[in-house]
Amino acid sequence: MIGKKNIVFGFLYLVLTAALGPFMIINYIPVDAAANDVKKQKISFLKQAAGDDFMNPDTLENMTPKQIGEANAKAIITLSDYITGSARTRINDIKGGPHSHGNLEAVLNILVGFLLCFLTVHKNFKQAISWIFIAGALLHSGLLYLAVGLELEFAVGLLGGWVSYIGPSLILLGLALAGVAALMGFRPQPVYD
Repeated sequence: MIGKKNIVFGFLYLVLTAALGPFMIINYIPVDAAANDVKKQKISFLKQAAGDDFMNPDTLENMTPKQIGEANAKAIITLSDYITGSARTRINDIKGGPHSHGNLEAVLNILVGFLLCFLTVHKNFKQAISWIFIAGALLHSGLLYLAVGLELEFAVGLLGGWVSYIGPSLILLGLALAGVAALMGFRPQPVYD
């Protein structure tokens, strides 16, 4: 069965991508947590002061307009630093790029592998669809893992150029070809090639 390699690849790639995501962000979690604690402290101070008609929670004295403005500015700056901070940005880049795309492309390979097992089209057409999906996953999310997750210089350079379009283009081509193949020869029972 031609789709078997996609099913095997998809499950193994899913394990790899699911495991690499948390592994790649582990170093950024303490930095992000520390920034989150500072953010909570500044916003909590401002919330408590606002809830008490702008009485300073630390001194229990009425705050001057200047003190209210300073507390507000500190809370906004801290919130902005947390949202745009390097640790938060890196975590979001990894989760939104290689991790999510890798998981999606692994599942796509599994689904296409099963679909190929039910198609009665020529075996070379099925082989082409099969290899296009594997290559597309490796050249798209695989490159993202190397560039964004592991920050390898050669991969960062490739990601910035025309090579970065090959993987997504292969995935789209594979989806189109799989749709055509399903239209041409989908059967309700497995087909043995």
